[in-house]
Amino acid sequence: MSNYKTVFFTLGVLQIILGVSMIIPIIIQFIYRELDASFISAGIISVVFGILFFLSNLDHNKKLNLQQAFLLTALSWISIAIFGALPFIFSNLELTITDSFFESMSGITTTGSTIMVNLDDAPKAILLWRAMLQWLGGVGIILMAITLMPIMNVGGMQLFKVSSNDTAEKILPKSKQISIRLIIIYSSLTFLCAFFYKIFGMGFFDSLTHSMTTIATGGFSNYNESIGYFDSFLIEITSMIFILLGSIPFIAYIKFLNGDRKIFFSDTQIKTFFKIILFSIIILFIYLVIKNKSLFEISIRSISFNIISILTGTGYVTKDFDQWGNFPLIFFLILMFIGGCAGSTACGIKIFRVQILYHFLINQLKKIIYPRGIFIIKYDKSNIDDKFMSSVIAFIYLYIIIFFALTAILTLTGLNFVTAISGAATSISNVGPGLGDTIGPNGNFASLSNASKWALSVGMILGRLELFAILVLFVPSFWRKY
Repeated sequence: MSNYKTVFFTLGVLQIILGVSMIIPIIIQFIYRELDASFISAGIISVVFGILFFLSNLDHNKKLNLQQAFLLTALSWISIAIFGALPFIFSNLELTITDSFFESMSGITTTGSTIMVNLDDAPKAILLWRAMLQWLGGVGIILMAITLMPIMNVGGMQLFKVSSNDTAEKILPKSKQISIRLIIIYSSLTFLCAFFYKIFGMGFFDSLTHSMTTIATGGFSNYNESIGYFDSFLIEITSMIFILLGSIPFIAYIKFLNGDRKIFFSDTQIKTFFKIILFSIIILFIYLVIKNKSLFEISIRSISFNIISILTGTGYVTKDFDQWGNFPLIFFLILMFIGGCAGSTACGIKIFRVQILYHFLINQLKKIIYPRGIFIIKYDKSNIDDKFMSSVIAFIYLYIIIFFALTAILTLTGLNFVTAISGAATSISNVGPGLGDTIGPNGNFASLSNASKWALSVGMILGRLELFAILVLFVPSFWRKY
C-alpha cells in the first residue's frame, strides 16, 4: 500500500477542498434562512477524512507511475461522488443513500439526470450544491483530459497532448501553468455567463447556479421545466452560446491567448462540431415541416436549443421533444453518442473519434479499389499511426458493447425497452434526460429501482472517464510488477 501513498495523499487534498467548499452552501442557508445540519455535518466529515488521508501519507513519493495515475483518476471521481452525496443524505429531503449517491454521481460526472421530483421548492443550498458538483466535475474533466488522459493513452486521447510530437512545440512549459490558465478561462466564462443570464431576466441565485451547469454542460436546473421555465428567447440564446463555448476544446482558448487568432476557424474538430449542429438543425426542421405540413408552427429556436443541448450532453430542455415523433427520438439518440469536442466539458464518443473512424472507413474502401495503393490517414495535418487508430477503434467498440450490456441490465431490473435503451445511452454519454414517459425531457429518475440507479451510476462514471480509465483497473495483469 506504501506504493500508493501519493494517490491517497492527493485524495486527502481533494476531500479537504470538497469539505471546505461546503461553506458556500452554508452561507446560502444563512441568507435564505434554511439553516440545518446537512452541510455542516457533511463538511466536517469530508474535512476529517481528508486530513486523515493527508497526514497519514505525508511521506509520499511526489511522482505518479501509470498504475497510480489510473487509480487516482478513478478514485477521485468515486470519492467525490461519495462525500458529495452526504449533504443530500443529511438534508430534509429524506433521500435514500442510493438516491443521494445517484444525484451526486450525476452531478460530478456532469450527466444531469436527477431523482429530485419537486425542484421548484427544493432548498437553495441543495440546488447550489448540485450546480457546484457539476461545475467542479466540468473543470476536473478538462484538466484530466488535457494533462493526464493523453499520458495514459486513454482511447486515443494522446492526440491531445499538450506537447506536439511533430513540432516539439509546447503551449506552456509546465502542466501546472496549463491547469492554472484553464481554471482562469473556465471561471471567466462562468462569470460572463452568469452576467448575461442576470441582465436578461434571471435572478441572482438562478443566474449563478445555471451559469455553473451551463459551462459544465451538466444541465442541472433549479426548476422541473429546466430552462423552459424562463420562457425567454434571450436566456435561451445565452444558454446556447455558452454551452457551445464549454463544448469546444479548452486548449484552443490557450492557443488563442498565445497568439493563434485563427484557431477557432482552423481546428478541424471545432469546424466539424459546428457542421454537425447546422446539419442536424436543417434535417430536423425539414422533418417537422413535412410532418406538420406547416412552416409557421415550427420553432427554429426550440429545434436549435434541444439539438445543441443533447449533442453536447448538457441536457437542458425547453420543449417536450417526445411529442415530435419517432424520428427525432432516434436522431437525438445518435447525437447523444456523438457528443462534443475532446478536451471540453462535453461527453459522448467525441467528435475527433467520429472523424477518425470516418477517415479509417474511407481508407479501407480505397484499399479495396486500389489493393496495391498506400494510403496514409491524416487528422488535422498529423499522421495517424496504427497504435493510435487501434485505440480509437477499440474505444468505440467497447463503448457500443457497454451500451448494449447496460441496456440489457436495465431491462432485467424491470424497465421497458425505450426507458432502458435511452437510460443506458444518457448515462454512458452523460447527457441527462432520456426518452419516454418515465425519464424523458420532463421526467426524472426517481421512480426507477435501486438496481437501475446503481447500474446507471456505473454507466455515468464509465462514460465520464473514457471507459479505459476504469476498466483497466479490473485487469489482473495491470497490477503485476515487472
